[in-house]
Amino acid sequence: MDINPSQAYKVVIYNQTYSLRSNHGPEYIQMLADHVDQRMNEIARATMTVDSLRVAILAAIQIADELYQTKKDMSEADDEIAKRSDKYADLLDQVLRSSPAAPAE
Repeated sequence: MDINPSQAYKVVIYNQTYSLRSNHGPEYIQMLADHVDQRMNEIARATMTVDSLRVAILAAIQIADELYQTKKDMSEADDEIAKRSDKYADLLDQVLRSSPAAPAE
């Protein structure tokens, strides 16, 4: 039994109406549809292609490239944060080990 039933939303992408089911709200679904529509229109203008399947595939490749580049950038940022965290933890350990103990009261 589905405890989070999905809603159906109508969106227009590249002059075609689609009914999409999602657990996300209509604003989010519309934002995604607008992104895909924008990409498809950009590609159609740039390539002078009217074949909607070709335009959709080129848009999908471009959006997939964005996704993978973002994942790569995030992974590199995570690695840099981990390196810096280790470095600062080591520095803090050195400072704590070299400082004299506070006098007991």
